Amino acid sequence: MQAWAGSRNAKINLRLKTLGRNTSRLADLMEDSSDLRDRPSIVSRFFSSLAVKYQYYLDKLTPYSLVRWGIAVAFVILFLWRIIELQGFYIVTYALGIYYLNLFLAFLTPKIDPALDFESEDEDGPTLPSKTSEEFRPFMRRLPEFKFWYSAIKATTIAFICTFFEIFNVPVFWPILVMYFIVLTCLTMKRQIMHMIKYRYIPFTTGKPRMRGKEDSGVVVQG
Repeated sequence: MQAWAGSRNAKINLRLKTLGRNTSRLADLMEDSSDLRDRPSIVSRFFSSLAVKYQYYLDKLTPYSLVRWGIAVAFVILFLWRIIELQGFYIVTYALGIYYLNLFLAFLTPKIDPALDFESEDEDGPTLPSKTSEEFRPFMRRLPEFKFWYSAIKATTIAFICTFFEIFNVPVFWPILVMYFIVLTCLTMKRQIMHMIKYRYIPFTTGKPRMRGKEDSGVVVQG
């Protein structure tokens, strides 16, 4: 009887050890599978590295404004050449022109509405600057120059791709679109110029004014 009980206990212990080993193996397998799930796939790693390289070259182009705008002009010339060659896709060209106009207006518009500053000055009264740094505030645009260029490049590329699909070639009398675009541009620019005159701002920074000395009479010199 004791021998039978001992063999039974030995079998139970063996089964418990086997169950423990299987449990540990199962835990290891689950941990490995979770690591595989957390690890990004080859495709996602490829696109992530591609996005990093793309952003790197964009950052390298940032200080070269003339080169960037030269590329933009080349894109526009290539697009117009294709439009003239195909004698179509005038709706796409019109939409691209309207988008250019909106970008240009955002480029000329200040980031903060000057009407708010004028209202605050009317409430508080005119105040003199207490520091030299307060005398000059660079023009802050609603649309920075780099984003203006980048948006124009993307829009031109999309419009160029649209010319390969006949669905976008809507028949239209193009002189009407040209006249409407010219009138819309003139009216919009007139309103923008009147806004600049009313609130006395220039959308270009020519240089930071500086004082001549500590005991200067207050004459500002452009630097």
